[in-house]
Amino acid sequence: MQRPIVTHFFDEPTNTFSYVVQDPDSRACAIIDSVLDFDYAAGRTDVRSADNIIAFIRQHDLDVVWILETHVHADHLSAAPYLHEQLGGKTGIGANIVKVQEIFGKAFNAGSEFARDGSQFDALFEEGDTFTVGQLQGRVLHTPGHTPACLTYVVGDAAFVGDTLFMPDYGTARCDFPGGDARTLYHSIQKVLALPEQTRLFLCHDYKAPGRDTFQHETSVAEQVNENVHVHKGISEDEFVKMRTERDATLGMPRLIIPSVQVNMRAGELPPAEENGTVYLKVPINFF
Repeated sequence: MQRPIVTHFFDEPTNTFSYVVQDPDSRACAIIDSVLDFDYAAGRTDVRSADNIIAFIRQHDLDVVWILETHVHADHLSAAPYLHEQLGGKTGIGANIVKVQEIFGKAFNAGSEFARDGSQFDALFEEGDTFTVGQLQGRVLHTPGHTPACLTYVVGDAAFVGDTLFMPDYGTARCDFPGGDARTLYHSIQKVLALPEQTRLFLCHDYKAPGRDTFQHETSVAEQVNENVHVHKGISEDEFVKMRTERDATLGMPRLIIPSVQVNMRAGELPPAEENGTVYLKVPINFF
């Protein structure tokens, strides 16, 4: 089985891991789940996190062929447009982005100028679609439940699962965002856990479970099957749905959900400037 070189980048303010996935036999690489820094209180963006990825890619003379999103993130803004401008590469996300755009286009009253057909991205992936990173073969698993458009990218012996799973001691993704569903997530997780047990799983987030002092980003199918506190072997679908639904009812909204969704449903672009030349983000009252 092919074994890509995987380098992680961690943004602690949003607990987000981004990845550069390299073909060991060429210069080709892909970037997965990038972060645009955002100071919510000041309303200011910054590209420090993205620049760290750019510096790494230039240092190693890599060629970016894909800039991929596992889903429309609700906890950080994507830096995909900036990375595309600096490095090239095609952008990709799940085809069900159109469902997310429809839900949140209405929520933010985005207007007719906001296309709800996924055309902001270069590729809209369906279950079973394939892509290449140099000589590496990638394939797509549609793994909804957290959001309708969630994907897992499987590249050789590595799978990038987005928010579907966390480290075994932390569990699984919430399902209470619009379009989410705990029963759907259970079936998506089973799809991931059906991969070969040695498959490396790379996570989008870590929050350090109680008793653990370090952030972690990598696990395996075998570890998840045997040790995941929410969905290990022997947990039934109904047990999972009951646990997930009750747990989600206790959770507050992510700190950056309002700016994140408005930007990420546009493939990382900010909303268009208004007549005075200033870009604004909306806050829907009593929606979430």
